[in-house]
Amino acid sequence: MSSFRYKFAYRAGLIIPFWLFIGVMATGLLYPEYSQINQAMSELGAEEAPTHVLSPLMNNYPLGCLFIVFGIAIIRTFRESKLAMLTGLLIITHGIASFCTGYFSCDVGCKLESPSTSQTIHNYSGLVMFVSLFLASVVWIYLGRKLLQSMPFTLFSILCALVALVTLQLMGKALEAGHFFGLYQRINYGASVI
Repeated sequence: MSSFRYKFAYRAGLIIPFWLFIGVMATGLLYPEYSQINQAMSELGAEEAPTHVLSPLMNNYPLGCLFIVFGIAIIRTFRESKLAMLTGLLIITHGIASFCTGYFSCDVGCKLESPSTSQTIHNYSGLVMFVSLFLASVVWIYLGRKLLQSMPFTLFSILCALVALVTLQLMGKALEAGHFFGLYQRINYGASVI
């Protein structure tokens, strides 16, 4: 891979958090009375949502492409490390799962009771997204020191992984309470993406 393509691929990875933030905010503005604090991001693409068609086109599909390009760059850069290459595969898996969550919409309101086949696939794809990116972050806790000789990168990876774990628990409680699920989901995914 040429130097230009590496730069492009790594810039794709750097663009991801900004694209996510802008895409979700912009799509949310086009959904009357949508709450970024209380509603799941998946509700932007839910069946019968006013942003049903737009949300995956603006969020899931471009982000999926960016993750895949970034994952390939990691594999190509760190060929001497099987663990680093594994993280590249995990990031690519995350990108593919992003396509699936966009294509297979959740039901109206994304209710967990009696989900359709589409929502079931959406939910499992979302689980794959979380697990793949979380595992990649955890592996880089080790690789940050071993491969990059960067203690700051290792510590940052630890912080992001801890935020993802803590907010995962908060998401569960918020789902039961009916408040703040959207906020905790955004912090959770944002920490993993960063």
